[in-house]
Amino acid sequence: MLLRSGSNGLSTLQIFKVIGSELYPCSAWKIPRQSSDKIKTDKRDAIKLARLMRSGELESIHVPSEEDEAVRDYLRSRDSLRLDLGRNRQRLMKFLLRKDIKYSTTKYWTVSHYKWLNNLHFNNEILQETFNDYYSRVRVQEENLKAMDKKIQEVAESESYREKVGILRCFRGVDYLTAMFLLCEVNDFKRFKTAGSFMSFLGLVPGEYSSGSKRKQTGITKTGSPRLRRILTEAAWQHRFPGTGSKIVTARRSGQPALVVSLAEKASLRLHKKFRNLQLRGKTPQVMITAVSRELSGFLWAAMNLVA
Repeated sequence: MLLRSGSNGLSTLQIFKVIGSELYPCSAWKIPRQSSDKIKTDKRDAIKLARLMRSGELESIHVPSEEDEAVRDYLRSRDSLRLDLGRNRQRLMKFLLRKDIKYSTTKYWTVSHYKWLNNLHFNNEILQETFNDYYSRVRVQEENLKAMDKKIQEVAESESYREKVGILRCFRGVDYLTAMFLLCEVNDFKRFKTAGSFMSFLGLVPGEYSSGSKRKQTGITKTGSPRLRRILTEAAWQHRFPGTGSKIVTARRSGQPALVVSLAEKASLRLHKKFRNLQLRGKTPQVMITAVSRELSGFLWAAMNLVA
């Protein structure tokens, strides 16, 4: 049975699995369609999908397990909380700025900054209530974020994820949160035949508009998950420093397969060299970190295909 993905596609898929139907899930976004085709009916859709499937033009999509999907939803909820916390912090500081109350001693959200916030007092009762409301939102969300991070670490150390998380944590810039995002968003690294196909899935490869002898490359395609690109970019920044890793990273590599540790050390040296070479060529930080992120994703793909 052919199943086109949609807003409730996964739940429908689980129902058909229970009754024992053989399914071929495909992406709705990758179904070829002519711009001149202005008529859509269920009958036309069924005929078109059947013809495309017969000719092999439909691309099957990977469907995560119920457990992986549940963990992925939890991770995305954590990411939404992080964004909400950032917005509420901005609201608090802009409120203080409007009242000409400025803090310039150290960076924001440090221990001394929190002490300064705790000692703030307004003579106007309404202003004090407003400040308390903004500040309490920030503190509550910070505690919620810590609780979610703790839960994510517990899940990462469970039997289902321990081995794969341990492999990914051998790399600089990759800890529990990054590893879990990669595992739950990508799910199965082996479905990508080459490192290049994995980079393309992430949208980290350059676009191209070429014709004849003229070749023109554009910025990265950004066709994959923005969330994965962001966490890989954050991880890639760690490779601006020389060496194979800090004491913490070295400790994380203890007990891991020798092939993975060797690959992680090779990645650290190569990616730092890449970063430095691009820096010496005068490339912008955005170009440098995107190039390093792309190569880092290739190393992560290789590690997950070595032993996982």
